[in-house]
Amino acid sequence: MSVPHPSHKTAGAALHQLGVVLCLAAMLIVPGIAGAQETARPQVPKIAPTPVQHAVTYDRYSLSINGQRTYIWSGSFQYWRLPSPGLWRDVLQKMKSAGFNAVTLYFYWGYHSPRDGVYDFSGVRDVDKLLDMAQQAGLYVIARPGPYIEAESNAGGLPGWLTGIKGISRSTAPDYTAAYMQWMTHIDAIIAKHQITDGTGPVILYQPENEFYDGSQAGRAYMQAIENKARADGITVPFLGNNDGTFADGVGAVELPGYDSYPQGFDCSHPDHRNPARDFSKQRAQNRRSPLYFPEFQGGSFDPWGGPGYAACRTLTGPDFERVFYESNIAQGSTMQNFYMTFGGTSWGWLAYPGVYTSYDYGAALNESRQLTPKYYQQKLLGYFVAAVKPLTQTDRLAVRQPTDRSLRLDGRVNPVNGTRIYVLRHANATSGTTATTHVWLSLPGADGKPPRQVLVPQQAGTSIRIHGRDSKLLLANYRFGHQDLVYSTSQLMTDVAGAGGDTLVLYNPKGEAGETVLAYPSQPRVDVLAGKAATHWDAATGCLRLDYVHAGLARVRIADAGHDLLLLIGTTHELDNLWRLDTASGAVLVNGPHLVRAAVLGADGTLQLTGDTDRPTAVEVFAPAATKAVTWNDVDVALTRTASGSLEGKLAGPMPLTLPPLTQWKFKAGAPEIALRFNDAKWIRASRTSSNNPFLKAGQPVLDEDAYGFHNGDVWYRGHFKATGKEKGIILTAGTGAHGVFTAWLNGHYLGRGASGRYIDNTQYFNIDPADLAAGKDNVVSVLVANMGHEENDDSNKAFQQPRGLISASWAGASTPVAWRVQGNRGGETPIDPVRGIYNNGGLYGERMGWSLPGYPDAKWRGVTLPNAVNRPGVDWYRTTFKLDIPADQDVPIALKIDDSPSRHYRALIFINGWQFGRYDNALGPQRAFVLPPGLLNPHGDNTIAIASWSTEHSGGLGKVSLVELGSERTSLRVKMVQAPEYDEAVYAQEH
Repeated sequence: MSVPHPSHKTAGAALHQLGVVLCLAAMLIVPGIAGAQETARPQVPKIAPTPVQHAVTYDRYSLSINGQRTYIWSGSFQYWRLPSPGLWRDVLQKMKSAGFNAVTLYFYWGYHSPRDGVYDFSGVRDVDKLLDMAQQAGLYVIARPGPYIEAESNAGGLPGWLTGIKGISRSTAPDYTAAYMQWMTHIDAIIAKHQITDGTGPVILYQPENEFYDGSQAGRAYMQAIENKARADGITVPFLGNNDGTFADGVGAVELPGYDSYPQGFDCSHPDHRNPARDFSKQRAQNRRSPLYFPEFQGGSFDPWGGPGYAACRTLTGPDFERVFYESNIAQGSTMQNFYMTFGGTSWGWLAYPGVYTSYDYGAALNESRQLTPKYYQQKLLGYFVAAVKPLTQTDRLAVRQPTDRSLRLDGRVNPVNGTRIYVLRHANATSGTTATTHVWLSLPGADGKPPRQVLVPQQAGTSIRIHGRDSKLLLANYRFGHQDLVYSTSQLMTDVAGAGGDTLVLYNPKGEAGETVLAYPSQPRVDVLAGKAATHWDAATGCLRLDYVHAGLARVRIADAGHDLLLLIGTTHELDNLWRLDTASGAVLVNGPHLVRAAVLGADGTLQLTGDTDRPTAVEVFAPAATKAVTWNDVDVALTRTASGSLEGKLAGPMPLTLPPLTQWKFKAGAPEIALRFNDAKWIRASRTSSNNPFLKAGQPVLDEDAYGFHNGDVWYRGHFKATGKEKGIILTAGTGAHGVFTAWLNGHYLGRGASGRYIDNTQYFNIDPADLAAGKDNVVSVLVANMGHEENDDSNKAFQQPRGLISASWAGASTPVAWRVQGNRGGETPIDPVRGIYNNGGLYGERMGWSLPGYPDAKWRGVTLPNAVNRPGVDWYRTTFKLDIPADQDVPIALKIDDSPSRHYRALIFINGWQFGRYDNALGPQRAFVLPPGLLNPHGDNTIAIASWSTEHSGGLGKVSLVELGSERTSLRVKMVQAPEYDEAVYAQEH
């Protein structure tokens, strides 16, 4: 993008420089120090900016969208972890309200393709609708369609049917190429029609592959092939990469190479631990043609089975981490940051890889139930800042003198066009937990072309700048906004608003800290302290106005200068949690008070229409354009009074109190008839294959793994028929389950035992056989239930996702008796009987195959039980109950199902809400005991069905107490439609197929 030469400044900008320089003359200034000049840079070309329509361009500073430099402040959201499209809008609106201008979306191949050649983009998979919603929310989209995405997803996003290919994935192997090209044909067609370059949508960037680091000739050929395919499919936006510069140039190069960074790692068991901030100066220097870009910067962490839970992850990567590390990225010149995750969601069904449990909360800014967390508010402060301070999109390093307290570190950047300075002050050791106070030297422009001069701040005697442990501050100097000239401030800027009737500046710091703000004026302005306390100091000779104050509450100061008033709102960090900025066609609006403001529209009649949420009865204050005559909140008129600040005040209603129904009436039925000798398995698939493309199976052995027979997800049953000789002393079974998996075995209905959890193919167990359990010379049956915890993400071999699942081998001790195996997984295999919920919702338990998980199943003849219920035999049992909700239509009440039980009892459970499998529970392992039930799947205005399948893996099983838990309550403009999915149909489910 072209930029103007400094000599082409407007008259206002020239007065700005003069005013700032005059003001500086009155300050305590020390001479420029060696090394404190701005970093040398090439002369900016004398070219006037030319508007560019429907284009995404870039240079070493930043991305430009339609000719405007733009700081990309993006968050990751995975639609497939929230299968309620009405809630997609909720998440996107909350991101926009927090200052994000972009959302990064992974598109999950396996989620859309249950079998080779079949693709589904309808209902909960309607990504066309998703991209429309992003645009309606005002967010750009960064598209990441893989083919491989990782994301702690089953097989890293590759479809289950791909496990049968002969070639290596993520390579130019012909069968893999044919497979991924059909995926790209489908997904690219949708992405392409939403590109901003065509003027039709929000997509600004496209990422081929993901975290692909193979820079060999073969790896480059693969990357180039994917890029060629995308271009052939009509993708015209720039390509990005998150492969640490591997594809910065050469074959397979991307336009925008990026760097993933997770400085805290993924161990949440020590949440107070902090690692040092990473230095990206080398990467910044390497990117000569593109900005410093973080496609994934740490926004939280996943938590493994048996982990400490996501509260610990949210502490590990909390607001202090966000301030220090995200601001460190700003200090190093990054103008493109995406945080993984901003909303994590739920790995419902069998979407996850074996390492993680159902919740994918991720310790993110929005938690799994879509609630705002302290991390959200910190991201909002920074998001508003990078959006407001446009000069941040083009800066060079500014050499600075270090603070008086040498335990601290000051970094500076300067805009080469207008001289705006941005400083980041933090502990030199980012892990420090101590509080320090200091003065800092700010490098500000000298007069008449002289070198920059060093100004020691704060100027007020007896004050200093405070940096708490694990803290950071963003400071501004020589900054012009609206009609105002900010010389510097020791307070941090949240946002500024330029309006025809005056400008507004919002500043903050932690409660109790002193602040100092200096502005330049050609003549003495009038200063009125409207609320709070502030002292002013005016120097008529230099035009320097200094305000001194202590951050407490929300102070208001009006500065009147020749018709260009400035309203200063000076708050505390947390006082601004509920201050929202929204842009309308008539100018920006600030709204203070509500829990969330989603949108603002100023109508031609002067009515400002606000939509949002309240979590209690709330006072609302609106700072709006002068044309505003009335305000509505969620289509209800708000009675208003005007304040001395010129704002409008009113009151908003909060949510109604609710009482959730107890879950006391349960139905019970044993659910593992496959254990019995005489169970009819005639319609099951014969496991009779003798060869396979799977690289992990030994040649010559029978092929038993479930993927070979079209079953890729969930628990799977095997029944092995044999004619006993009487010599069978024991049986050795090997099963592939994935981490924390299990399998249990029976002989002619007699329990043999369980296989220990294992990873990959090393889950082998010897089971002793009691001769009394054998029927010599007759048909005997070994029944084996195997948990499939998901397929592995790929490793460097690109084969890990093919690690076999299900039973892998079986052999006798003391005999060589042949066994004829049959296998049964989810009903329909790669053609699931329930296409709406899809391939990942169900496994092969009997109750799943017969519709016991669905609403409408006739369970009247089942035995009634109360919970907790103890079971002393291994096997599978089902529990069902119904309940009714009557939540007001304008209320959003996240609800979870909670299980309370002693971890000494060994069982795992599948939890279904209205037929959707939304919980995998391991009573002994944990840590998850509460499972979020999202609206749209949960019916907030009617009947609901819960079904729980409990697999007792030892003699101490059953099911603990089950209850509903309210996670929050907001009165809202959000409306969510129920997802229409099949209920029980006897004609479909009555007979096993």
